[in-house]
Amino acid sequence: MPRFIDISMAIENGVPSDPPGYEFDVRYISHADTVTMLQGRYDGLQAADLIGGEAFALETMRLSTHNGTHVDAPWHYGSTMADGTRSRTIDQMPLDWFFRPGVKLDFRALDDGYIVQPDDVDRELDRIGHVLQPFDIVVVNTSAGARFGTQAYPQSGCGIGRDATLHLAGKGVRVVGTDAWSWDAPFRYVAERYARDRDASIIWEGHKAGLEVEYCQIEKLRHLDLLPDHGFQIACFPVKIHAASAGWTRAVAILND
Repeated sequence: MPRFIDISMAIENGVPSDPPGYEFDVRYISHADTVTMLQGRYDGLQAADLIGGEAFALETMRLSTHNGTHVDAPWHYGSTMADGTRSRTIDQMPLDWFFRPGVKLDFRALDDGYIVQPDDVDRELDRIGHVLQPFDIVVVNTSAGARFGTQAYPQSGCGIGRDATLHLAGKGVRVVGTDAWSWDAPFRYVAERYARDRDASIIWEGHKAGLEVEYCQIEKLRHLDLLPDHGFQIACFPVKIHAASAGWTRAVAILND
């Protein structure tokens, strides 16, 4: 039997996973609260007529497609690709991209805010003894993973730069992921560089690379430290939301131990 490792975060109130302004909310409606809903459908129904006096549990949520563990589509990066074609939305992405062999790059030792370059990727691939194959799903284990659920999390971890993203895409990789809040470096470090150099090309440089070569990225993964370097599969099908820039995913690593 294969072994499954859940590499997704839970949508849970009160657990910091986004910076201020990006919060979500889950409202829990109890079995007792919904009795009146049934009574509105069935004339004369009494709570005592129901098993345990209960109807059903229900939850409502206020969140964006970029809360929780989610897959970004090229539409998130920009409305048109570099060649002028319209960027694809999450419901238009090929499903076969999202169930593929996985490869983990361990960048936990890199400083917060560091921009990963192609040489960093190649050194790590050499260390783990893996040659990337087209459509491998590459996930990046950063220092942010250990800080999930703390206020420090959104500003932690390294980011993957434009050149490194295109380097992966050039090898046929079409889905990547990170346990950090963003594929790019945390906002605070990018803002510091922009204030110094006034170079807008550094803003979302990893994301924007997806307008040159189409790829999808998974953000806010969990438990990547539990994965081997390679030799496993990842299933990360995005929720099908019409014309959306992203879709939530229950990303799972599948190991045949």
